Amino acid sequence: MSNYDPCAFFCEMSSEMSNRSPKLQDIWKRFDEADFENLTARSKDADLELFNLGVTFTVYSDKDVIDRVLPFDIIPRVLTAREWDTIDRGVIQRVSAINAFLHDIYNERHILNDGTVPAELVLGNSNYRDVMVGFQPACGVYTHISGTDIIRDDNGQFLVLEDNVRSPSGVSYVVENRHLMERSFPDLLADLKLRKVSDYGTNLFSKLSEVAPSGCIDKDEPQVVVMSPGMFNSAYFEHIFLAREMGVPVVEGSDLFCDEDRVYMKTIAGPRRVDVIYRRIDDAFLDPEVFRPDSMLGVKGLVNAMLKGNVTIANALGTGVADDKAVYAYMPRIIKYYLDEEPILSNVETHICREKDALQYTLDHLDELVVKPVGESGGYGITIGPKATREQLDEARAALLANPSNFIAQPMISLSVCPTLGETGLVPRHVDLRPFAITGKGTWVLPGGLTRVALKEGSLIVNSSQGGGTKDTWVLAEDQFNSNDGGNA
Repeated sequence: MSNYDPCAFFCEMSSEMSNRSPKLQDIWKRFDEADFENLTARSKDADLELFNLGVTFTVYSDKDVIDRVLPFDIIPRVLTAREWDTIDRGVIQRVSAINAFLHDIYNERHILNDGTVPAELVLGNSNYRDVMVGFQPACGVYTHISGTDIIRDDNGQFLVLEDNVRSPSGVSYVVENRHLMERSFPDLLADLKLRKVSDYGTNLFSKLSEVAPSGCIDKDEPQVVVMSPGMFNSAYFEHIFLAREMGVPVVEGSDLFCDEDRVYMKTIAGPRRVDVIYRRIDDAFLDPEVFRPDSMLGVKGLVNAMLKGNVTIANALGTGVADDKAVYAYMPRIIKYYLDEEPILSNVETHICREKDALQYTLDHLDELVVKPVGESGGYGITIGPKATREQLDEARAALLANPSNFIAQPMISLSVCPTLGETGLVPRHVDLRPFAITGKGTWVLPGGLTRVALKEGSLIVNSSQGGGTKDTWVLAEDQFNSNDGGNA
């Protein structure tokens, strides 16, 4: 498999190996010298194991398929210890600034009043929740679980593509991918010192416990639950996984009720007080008394119980303002405003089309830019200018003119690639990274995160709904430079 060619892209495995870590050369050699037929056969076995374990996701747009196995590529994405240190510090900084921003916009609104962030961009945002105004969540935490989407350009620089601070998904694949590699490919992992990912559930429970209400019955072990829309949700496997890892129940709205502004869970032993709800349900469906009256997924009185300080909802209501793609463009200013620091992880250059000059620039350079609707996710609605047809560009232009506030535009970044198992050998495929951070009295970041890979040749869309897959993400525990080789451990 020595014919691998990254095609001038920065490769997560093979680029600048000696400068990044000598261990990369050893890892590359293991895969380069592996028997291709054997790897292919074991890869098929791995896919079958994922199916048997129920590690699936749902594609609602596909009328013929309900559940699919998320494609898994056995060639890992490797991050050095120094690279991870940069990501770790950058994610913690970003989460800290986001929580400060959310506290401010729902309380004093300093950043809006002085014009650092346009007030109408926040107060008119569809994710802004008036009910949160004046509310003080435990430990000042609004976004307890966050997923930061990070890409790498052709210079090897990490850039933040977007923030996910409502209900970021995918962490179950991070842990299951590692377990699968340990079971199926122990020879490729032999003697490697990697940062572990298996303690995510323990850390998640610990951080959620830290933000439990002060009046909970058992302060040492508060009652935490995972609230799910049910088995037909696309991420139901993950809901079950998270509950299992924490050792807590999965509940649906019908399993809960409120009495005297407290939340209870129905059990065979009678009602049990609930202290923390890790919800995987959108704001609008949480409480039919406050939001959608037709919601069958929520619990009447839940919001009032939260406002009275009797239950913690993670993530808090209204956090979606902070992962709006237009607000994203202001994140460098938000970090500087609240922390008085420069961003450790830079944004991708972003043009906010609601602004006149940015809209005109986007229209003038439409064939050079990536245009994204601010309200979409999963890779839908994106126009990649350099790869778009004339008809697609015309449609994008019309949409921009009709509703410019709904769009941002960014330059097309040469995403880094990672060796991926192809039909005849290793081939380069574009990847991104979603590290997961959990916040209580402090923030802890799961080492590595979810590496998504665009399995289609030439594709830049890594989302599972658009044909993407995942890889195991290896973070080296140390870089192991020799004292005379010019590296810094």
